[in-house]
Amino acid sequence: MTTITFKSVKKRYKKNPVVHGVDAQIESGEFVVILGPSGCGKSTLLRMIAGLEEISDGEILIGDTVVNKLEPRERGCAMVFQNYALYPHMSVRKNIGYALKVAGMPKPEREARVLKVAQSVSLEGYLDRLPGELSGGQRQRVAMARAMVREPKVFLFDEPFSNLDAKLRVAMRSEVRRLHRDLGVTSVFVTHDQTEAMTLADRLIIMNGGRVEQIGRPSDVYHNPASRFVADFIGSPAMNLIEGEFDAKGVFNHGKGGQLRAEGGMALAGRKVALGIRPEAIRRAGAGSNGAIAAVVDYVEELGASRLIYADASGSRLIVVDTGTGPLPGGTKLHFTFAEQDVHLFAEDGRRIETHASAARMAAHAEQPINA
Repeated sequence: MTTITFKSVKKRYKKNPVVHGVDAQIESGEFVVILGPSGCGKSTLLRMIAGLEEISDGEILIGDTVVNKLEPRERGCAMVFQNYALYPHMSVRKNIGYALKVAGMPKPEREARVLKVAQSVSLEGYLDRLPGELSGGQRQRVAMARAMVREPKVFLFDEPFSNLDAKLRVAMRSEVRRLHRDLGVTSVFVTHDQTEAMTLADRLIIMNGGRVEQIGRPSDVYHNPASRFVADFIGSPAMNLIEGEFDAKGVFNHGKGGQLRAEGGMALAGRKVALGIRPEAIRRAGAGSNGAIAAVVDYVEELGASRLIYADASGSRLIVVDTGTGPLPGGTKLHFTFAEQDVHLFAEDGRRIETHASAARMAAHAEQPINA
């Protein structure tokens, strides 16, 4: 079992910094997903683990060994890429076993290991086919089997499902989780797809602009975003973020005369903040309800079991997950309410403002040991 440790890891291309000092530890046997938008440095960080990119500053340790100067083949990592990179003229059997052949493993032992790995990814019936005779999902399983057959200390996945359709992506997520459960190998998975990240990860490393915004379990990152960026990036639909300012009475003033109360407002008087609330935490309310927000419907997206209401609340955009029925034409006036413990507050620099509500959420979603 193998840990991966980042110590102030930086990457520059000439004078242009792309990774700005990452400090983190991936525990032995953990499945960690590095998540972020395109260009945030997540694939660069993964490639530095693999030895495919040089480290400009800092150290990466695999186990107790600093690997900065080690060749890729010396690091004990196996990588699955976005493009399958299979040898088109070789059968599935030969593709999977090629690295073992190069390493000089005797043929009987090599064939036995190839068969075992092929069975684990349901490829035993395809061993004599060429890659061109396989579907996209099957080719991706061949790429995974080729990595598995080496019995590495670390698995690295660089957006491996990007070329698959939506249904296959769901199937492959289940496949990867099952394999990780069975093998227990430390795994690092890079993606920009938050659904993929939330469903796969033991923990997330969320990156933005070459910096780590937050590290935590999916539920903790969702319920307790450390920054406005994380709040906006995690969740579909994204968190509602309403710009405004608290007055001396603790009332949050926003948009064109909109007002509402939020816990901690008195202590934040005069500060410009963003108030965040998840769309699913908002409820329809009667016109006379205490603290209700008045809003006007822009349009509705029907999703079957639920619908999304897009509304204007005194000039602030509001998205609400609604399970009601009946028509809601544009221009309909509605009132919404939410619980104080569901409110998130973010300062002008984008960091979360700690309140009693955020402390209560932290306690409710306190992390348990990884292997619990």
